[in-house]
Amino acid sequence: MGTNGSTMLEPLRQGLPPLDPAAVSGAASCALPARYEAVREARRFTRATLDQWEIGDRFDDVCLVVSELVTNALRHALPSDIPRKDDQGPPVRLHLMRWTSRLVCAVRDPSHDSPVAGDSEDFSAESGRGLFLVDSFSDSWGWHPLAGTLSGKVVWALFRLGPQPETAALSPE
Repeated sequence: MGTNGSTMLEPLRQGLPPLDPAAVSGAASCALPARYEAVREARRFTRATLDQWEIGDRFDDVCLVVSELVTNALRHALPSDIPRKDDQGPPVRLHLMRWTSRLVCAVRDPSHDSPVAGDSEDFSAESGRGLFLVDSFSDSWGWHPLAGTLSGKVVWALFRLGPQPETAALSPE
Protein backbone atom coordinates (compact mmCIF):
# COMPACT_ATOMS: atom_id res chain seq x y z
CA MET A 1 0.00 0.00 0.00
CA GLY A 2 1.16 3.62 0.43
CA THR A 3 4.63 4.63 1.48
CA ASN A 4 6.17 7.49 3.37
CA GLY A 5 9.27 9.61 3.60
CA SER A 6 12.42 8.98 1.57
CA THR A 7 10.98 5.82 0.04
CA MET A 8 8.13 7.85 -1.46
CA LEU A 9 9.61 7.90 -4.96
CA GLU A 10 10.60 4.22 -5.04
CA PRO A 11 7.23 2.96 -6.40
CA LEU A 12 7.48 5.59 -9.12
CA ARG A 13 10.78 4.05 -10.23
CA GLN A 14 9.93 0.33 -10.08
CA GLY A 15 10.02 -1.24 -13.53
CA LEU A 16 10.16 2.12 -15.26
CA PRO A 17 12.92 4.46 -16.39
CA PRO A 18 13.98 6.98 -13.74
CA LEU A 19 11.89 10.11 -13.29
CA ASP A 20 13.55 13.18 -14.71
CA PRO A 21 11.73 16.33 -13.59
CA ALA A 22 12.88 18.02 -16.80
CA ALA A 23 11.21 15.26 -18.84
CA VAL A 24 7.69 16.04 -17.65
CA SER A 25 5.65 16.29 -20.82
CA GLY A 26 2.72 17.93 -19.08
CA ALA A 27 1.91 19.41 -15.70
CA ALA A 28 -1.19 21.15 -14.42
CA SER A 29 -2.51 22.09 -11.01
CA CYS A 30 -5.49 23.80 -9.50
CA ALA A 31 -6.31 25.19 -6.07
CA LEU A 32 -9.45 23.75 -4.53
CA PRO A 33 -11.70 25.53 -2.04
CA ALA A 34 -12.34 24.10 1.42
CA ARG A 35 -15.79 22.79 0.54
CA TYR A 36 -17.09 19.47 -0.73
CA GLU A 37 -18.11 20.92 -4.10
CA ALA A 38 -14.36 21.00 -4.79
CA VAL A 39 -14.51 17.28 -5.62
CA ARG A 40 -16.69 18.06 -8.64
CA GLU A 41 -14.30 20.88 -9.63
CA ALA A 42 -11.36 18.46 -9.37
CA ARG A 43 -13.13 15.97 -11.67
CA ARG A 44 -13.82 18.70 -14.25
CA PHE A 45 -10.21 19.87 -14.11
CA THR A 46 -8.98 16.27 -14.47
CA ARG A 47 -11.26 15.63 -17.47
CA ALA A 48 -10.10 18.79 -19.27
CA THR A 49 -6.43 18.08 -18.55
CA LEU A 50 -6.51 14.42 -19.62
CA ASP A 51 -8.41 15.35 -22.80
CA GLN A 52 -5.81 18.01 -23.57
CA TRP A 53 -3.05 15.43 -23.08
CA GLU A 54 -4.97 12.97 -25.26
CA ILE A 55 -5.22 10.35 -22.52
CA GLY A 56 -8.93 10.79 -21.86
CA ASP A 57 -9.34 7.01 -22.12
CA ARG A 58 -7.82 6.79 -18.60
CA PHE A 59 -10.36 9.24 -17.17
CA ASP A 60 -12.56 6.74 -15.29
CA ASP A 61 -9.76 5.26 -13.17
CA VAL A 62 -7.93 8.57 -12.72
CA CYS A 63 -11.14 10.43 -11.86
CA LEU A 64 -12.10 7.88 -9.21
CA VAL A 65 -8.68 8.22 -7.58
CA VAL A 66 -8.67 12.03 -7.80
CA SER A 67 -12.14 12.10 -6.23
CA GLU A 68 -11.00 9.91 -3.34
CA LEU A 69 -7.78 11.87 -2.72
CA VAL A 70 -9.57 15.22 -2.75
CA THR A 71 -12.41 13.92 -0.56
CA ASN A 72 -9.89 12.57 1.96
CA ALA A 73 -8.06 15.91 2.03
CA LEU A 74 -11.31 17.80 2.61
CA ARG A 75 -12.68 15.34 5.17
CA HIS A 76 -9.57 14.47 7.18
CA ALA A 77 -6.81 17.01 6.51
CA LEU A 78 -8.53 20.34 7.08
CA PRO A 79 -9.00 21.65 10.60
CA SER A 80 -12.57 21.07 11.76
CA ASP A 81 -13.04 24.76 12.56
CA ILE A 82 -12.67 25.75 8.89
CA PRO A 83 -16.11 26.47 7.43
CA ARG A 84 -16.68 24.24 4.40
CA LYS A 85 -18.38 27.06 2.47
CA ASP A 86 -15.57 29.55 3.03
CA ASP A 87 -13.08 29.79 0.15
CA GLN A 88 -10.42 31.15 2.51
CA GLY A 89 -9.56 27.80 4.13
CA PRO A 90 -6.12 26.19 4.03
CA PRO A 91 -5.12 25.24 0.51
CA VAL A 92 -5.89 21.90 -1.03
CA ARG A 93 -4.22 21.65 -4.40
CA LEU A 94 -4.52 19.01 -7.11
CA HIS A 95 -1.45 18.38 -9.27
CA LEU A 96 -1.42 16.26 -12.43
CA MET A 97 1.96 15.40 -13.96
CA ARG A 98 2.47 13.39 -17.10
CA TRP A 99 5.54 11.63 -18.40
CA THR A 100 5.57 9.49 -21.53
CA SER A 101 4.89 6.29 -19.63
CA ARG A 102 3.14 7.46 -16.48
CA LEU A 103 0.73 9.90 -14.92
CA VAL A 104 0.94 11.08 -11.32
CA CYS A 105 -1.99 12.64 -9.48
CA ALA A 106 -1.04 14.38 -6.25
CA VAL A 107 -3.17 16.21 -3.70
CA ARG A 108 -1.49 18.62 -1.30
CA ASP A 109 -3.16 19.43 2.00
CA PRO A 110 -2.18 21.26 5.21
CA SER A 111 -2.21 18.23 7.53
CA HIS A 112 0.93 16.49 8.79
CA ASP A 113 -1.01 13.32 9.66
CA SER A 114 -0.40 10.24 7.55
CA PRO A 115 -3.30 8.95 5.49
CA VAL A 116 -4.90 5.96 7.16
CA ALA A 117 -6.73 3.26 5.25
CA GLY A 118 -10.07 2.30 6.73
CA ASP A 119 -11.33 -1.22 7.19
CA SER A 120 -11.41 -2.34 3.57
CA GLU A 121 -13.17 -5.55 4.57
CA ASP A 122 -16.38 -3.76 5.53
CA PHE A 123 -17.80 -2.94 2.11
CA SER A 124 -21.20 -2.07 3.59
CA ALA A 125 -19.73 0.90 5.50
CA GLU A 126 -20.60 4.35 4.19
CA SER A 127 -16.98 5.50 4.33
CA GLY A 128 -13.47 4.22 4.95
CA ARG A 129 -12.77 2.62 1.57
CA GLY A 130 -11.12 5.61 -0.15
CA LEU A 131 -7.49 4.52 0.10
CA PHE A 132 -8.49 0.94 -0.69
CA LEU A 133 -9.99 2.26 -3.94
CA VAL A 134 -6.88 4.38 -4.62
CA ASP A 135 -4.74 1.26 -4.12
CA SER A 136 -7.03 -0.83 -6.34
CA PHE A 137 -7.34 1.57 -9.28
CA SER A 138 -3.82 3.08 -9.41
CA ASP A 139 -0.57 1.25 -10.04
CA SER A 140 0.89 2.55 -6.78
CA TRP A 141 0.33 5.32 -4.27
CA GLY A 142 2.04 6.91 -1.31
CA TRP A 143 2.51 10.11 0.59
CA HIS A 144 5.23 12.34 1.92
CA PRO A 145 5.46 15.31 4.25
CA LEU A 146 6.29 18.68 2.73
CA ALA A 147 9.46 20.50 3.71
CA GLY A 148 10.76 24.03 3.52
CA THR A 149 8.24 26.84 3.31
CA LEU A 150 5.37 24.48 2.46
CA SER A 151 3.52 22.84 5.30
CA GLY A 152 1.46 19.67 5.22
CA LYS A 153 1.74 16.62 3.01
CA VAL A 154 1.19 15.31 -0.50
CA VAL A 155 -0.72 12.10 -1.22
CA TRP A 156 -0.01 10.78 -4.73
CA ALA A 157 -1.12 8.01 -7.05
CA LEU A 158 0.74 6.67 -10.08
CA PHE A 159 -0.83 5.38 -13.28
CA ARG A 160 1.24 3.61 -15.91
CA LEU A 161 0.38 4.71 -19.41
CA GLY A 162 0.48 2.30 -22.32
CA PRO A 163 2.55 2.92 -25.39
CA GLN A 164 1.39 5.97 -27.31
CA PRO A 165 -0.17 4.98 -30.62
CA GLU A 166 1.75 6.17 -33.61
CA THR A 167 -0.13 8.23 -36.13
CA ALA A 168 -0.80 5.91 -39.00
CA ALA A 169 -0.83 7.33 -42.48
CA LEU A 170 -3.92 6.51 -44.44
CA SER A 171 -3.17 4.68 -47.62
CA PRO A 172 -5.61 4.12 -50.44
CA GLU A 173 -6.69 0.55 -50.90
